[in-house]
Amino acid sequence: MSLFKDMDWKPMALVPLLALAALPAVGSPSTWLTLTVAGLAMGMIVFIIASGLTLVFGLMDVLNFGHGVFIALGAFVATTVLGSMNAFTTADSLWTNLLALLPAMLVAMAVAGALGLVFERFIIRPVYGMHLKQILITMGGMIIGEEMIKVIWGPEQIPLPLPEGLRGSLLIGDAAVEKYRIVAVLVGAAVFAAMVWTLNRTKVGLLIRAGVQDREMVESLGYRIRRLFVGVFVAGSALAGLGGVMWGLYQQNVVPQMGAQVNVLIFIVIIIGGLGSTLGALIGALLVGLMANYTGFLVPKVALFSNIALMVTILLWRPQGVYPVTSR
Repeated sequence: MSLFKDMDWKPMALVPLLALAALPAVGSPSTWLTLTVAGLAMGMIVFIIASGLTLVFGLMDVLNFGHGVFIALGAFVATTVLGSMNAFTTADSLWTNLLALLPAMLVAMAVAGALGLVFERFIIRPVYGMHLKQILITMGGMIIGEEMIKVIWGPEQIPLPLPEGLRGSLLIGDAAVEKYRIVAVLVGAAVFAAMVWTLNRTKVGLLIRAGVQDREMVESLGYRIRRLFVGVFVAGSALAGLGGVMWGLYQQNVVPQMGAQVNVLIFIVIIIGGLGSTLGALIGALLVGLMANYTGFLVPKVALFSNIALMVTILLWRPQGVYPVTSR
């Protein structure tokens, strides 16, 4: 599987076309810029969350409907880590605030990755190749995971406020752009670049892609593909944990059910993207983020259904998604 397979320009043009199409409807250029940056930020956060599931499905052919538990776990771990770093989060310095976010993200990724290792061993491994059983057992695993989160952190909503330096907005002309949304765009771009580089420029990425194409041949050369695939699942779980931190800060609160709530957006994104395509997931996430913000401003009553309509429209154009993965 090649990350940039076929490199068709048409799907990549959808994001700027949607943004430009919304400009006349919004009317004010400054309001349009604010909505566009907000949409890109939301899209990048959703991409971070969805990238883990895209990676697992695209490389391992595993339908993990329990992905939401890693999102929620990452967010709750962040509440604990950031709660113990008040001196850093309340400091009136952006760099000090970012120093607080870094360990929160790393610890959340580590804990989510560790849970992913357990999840793969005891829940996923017995049902490899059986999609229906994967859906049922992973949904059960997510329910159990949510209950465990309630046992540790309680069932109530917990605030996850932004660090002091990331609150407020920057003025770009007459447009107000929230600082955190800029950070979210940068983090999402960094995750995408890291995935591209790992899968296309490293030996590990080469072995993983080769294992997807011809597992027996790679194993005959002495490489243990199972271990590599377990590593892929752990990496996907860690990315979900990172996405949980970003989403929790985006919402500024966390609840045990947040992963299940975001699952709908995640699956819309990976269906639009092409069921396993990382580039497709990025485009799908950006489209979802922009559509949600534009319709939320223009027609709030249809905002909840706008992304489903977007998915249906794209599937009518390309039934297999914008960048379908033709081989696994």
